[in-house]
This record gives sequence, C-alpha cells and structure tokens, in this order.
Amino acid sequence: MSMSGNRDTIALEDAEIIARRSFPGDQHIIRLAAPRCAAKATPGSFAHLTCDPTVPMRRPLSIMLADPTAGWVEFLFKPVGHGLARLAQRPIGDRVSVLGPIGRGFDPDPGRRRIIAIGGGVGIPPVYFLAERLRSSADFELLVLMGSEVPFPFELGDSSEAINGISDTVFKEVSDLAEWGIPSRLASNAGYGGCHAGHVPELARDWLEGCVYEELANVQIVACGPMAMLEATARLAQEFNLPCQVAVEEYMACGVGGCAGCTLLVQTPDGPAMKRVCVDGPVFEARDVFAQTAAAAI
Repeated sequence: MSMSGNRDTIALEDAEIIARRSFPGDQHIIRLAAPRCAAKATPGSFAHLTCDPTVPMRRPLSIMLADPTAGWVEFLFKPVGHGLARLAQRPIGDRVSVLGPIGRGFDPDPGRRRIIAIGGGVGIPPVYFLAERLRSSADFELLVLMGSEVPFPFELGDSSEAINGISDTVFKEVSDLAEWGIPSRLASNAGYGGCHAGHVPELARDWLEGCVYEELANVQIVACGPMAMLEATARLAQEFNLPCQVAVEEYMACGVGGCAGCTLLVQTPDGPAMKRVCVDGPVFEARDVFAQTAAAAI
C-alpha cells in the first residue's frame, strides 16, 4: 500500500443535498453535489460533514459511491447521536459543508486476482464502493460478503448460482451487485431468510475452506466493519496466510490529522507506533492493526 501523503486531495465544498432515501432499520442514503470530492474519492476514503447549522462538530462518513462525471457523492448512515440525527432530517436542497475526500483507500494487490470483500453494518459502504469501481475490471474478481443485524439497505434478490463452499441455503444477494456481475452473499443474526445465520466472517471461512491450496495463492481480503468483525477477519487471513486490508472506523474531531484524536496503535518496521486513522488510514494492513491477534494465531 502506498504511504505517500494525501492532503492535496482534500477539498472544502458547500454541497447541496440532491437526493435522499430511507430504509428500514433507521438507515439513510444521502447524495450530495460535491464535484471536487467526487473527482478524487476512492473506496475506503471518507468525508467530514457538517450535519446541521446548530451542530458545530463535523461527522466522518465513509463514501459509498461517487460519480466524478456527474459530480456527486453518496453516504449511508444511521442517525446515531445528535449530529447524524439532524442530518437525517435535512431536506433536499439544503446545503452541507463537505471536507473530503480524506484518507487512504483500499489498494488491492494486482498479483492476487480474487478479492473477498467483507462489509459489516456501517462498514458496508466502502466495500460497496470498491465493488462498483472494480465491476468492469479485467484484473480482479470479487466476492462480496455483507453482514447486518438490521434490514440490508439495498434491493435483494434470490440467486440460483452456487458459490464454492457456501451452503445453497444461503442465497440472498444484492441486486445491484448481481447486475454488475459480482456475486454476493449475506449474513445476519436477525433471522432473515436466505442469509447465513451468524457473522459474516463465517461465510468467508466457508468459501476459503472450499478452496484448494493452489487457489488460495490468488486470494486477498479487504474488510470494513466493527472492530470485532475486523479482528475475526484478520485472524482468518492469518490462518489461511492471506494478505488483508481493513478500513478502521474511529471517533475523530478534525478529520485531517491535526488533533490526533483518532490514533490507533499500529505495528511498523520500526516498532509499535500511534497512527492517525484519518490520514494514515483508515485502511491499514490487518496484520499491523491486529499484531497481537496474528501472533496468538501462530
């Protein structure tokens, strides 16, 4: 993963809300006209938004989609906390200050063609964005696995295509991904039919256990979601000796590396160091973030 600076990509824009959708589970997708952010957004990057004129602190949201030609960006969020609750109430036509895109996105290894992309809860947007960006790629093949304890904020379909290692009782897929030619499967503990009853890394394990050894040499993992999910994914990657990148979510104040309020202990070639999730991440190598987990697995 490239470690060059990224501050020259960050733009400050007065963006208009041009579309919004709401989904069961109190989930919202908001589309903003922010052409400078859209032009340089990459899967895994995020933006820092003002939620409402009455809420001075910005909130970080992962970018779910960006159209550099039309000049818009989309965000999926749940109104947890006062700020995002206010954002969920803003009507079309309102203005939102957008600072972004910020951070280092996913950087898939071109030497490993097969990507297992794992998204959990509010960690779904970067994985969805990566799938959209790579849907026409001749260099990579994706399998997208998503987990949620509330209804998935997408139109779902029933797939009749078998996926290596995954039970045929797990057949729900994301319709958008199917249209892009990308297979997907879903996991939940909420009892949704056609979904794996459990956590999403378990689906990845089922697929990996169905691979022959030679196939594993062509596999890599990317993931975004709750820390427990990322740790389980890092452990899985270590067990199967696979490279793995994780997009870490963290509370942050400034979002541009000045306050050091979002630091994370990461292993570096020079030893342990505190890295800022906002600009040094949010994407890190899983082995560096979960070094103790990896050591315990050896």
